[in-house]
Amino acid sequence: MTIGKWIAAAAFAASVALAAAPAAQADEQELLANATQTAHNMKHDPAFGQARQMLNGARAVLIVPALVKGGFIFGAEGGDGVLLRRTGGHKWSEPKFYSMGSASFGLQAGLERAELVFIIMSDRALSGIEQGNFKLGAGGGITMVTLSSGVEGATTGHGGDLVVWSSGTGAYGGLTLNGSIISPDKDMNATPTTGPEAQALRSNLGSIR
Repeated sequence: MTIGKWIAAAAFAASVALAAAPAAQADEQELLANATQTAHNMKHDPAFGQARQMLNGARAVLIVPALVKGGFIFGAEGGDGVLLRRTGGHKWSEPKFYSMGSASFGLQAGLERAELVFIIMSDRALSGIEQGNFKLGAGGGITMVTLSSGVEGATTGHGGDLVVWSSGTGAYGGLTLNGSIISPDKDMNATPTTGPEAQALRSNLGSIR
């Protein structure tokens, strides 16, 4: 490759990177805003009342504003989320970005969505998620209970390493989370997450008493 062609290729790569940065930032802001709305919805759901004290003692929370399931015969589930650690009292850390996905077989027609909030009650559950490729229901002594009738096997949520709230309806009635994998988004987590959207989410969680 001649020097001229190399310079042209480098300039093109740089222009693509510069164009992608604002788009990625917009995606982060949208996800944070949606996570804030999900936290607001959870606070006003009667099914959440019994877990209010749990949230006040949680190690962290993982909010997935839109878990999407779709397809005919073969169904796939996936969504992006944000994790915040408790830093003390009613204060929360800056958000970190994660993805959640699974695959299942069955007659699952159409496209459905659900909001999910994982209230992370134990250090071992938090450590497993932060280490990456954490598989729900894979054993390891980590227990998971649910708060909403939108998730299969709903319980009263009196205990567990993970307590799950869901708003799912329709084809999500009877949603099974076992087998889903939670992984960190290394690209999105490469830079600090600040700004008004992040602060709004932290404040919303901090307001829950």
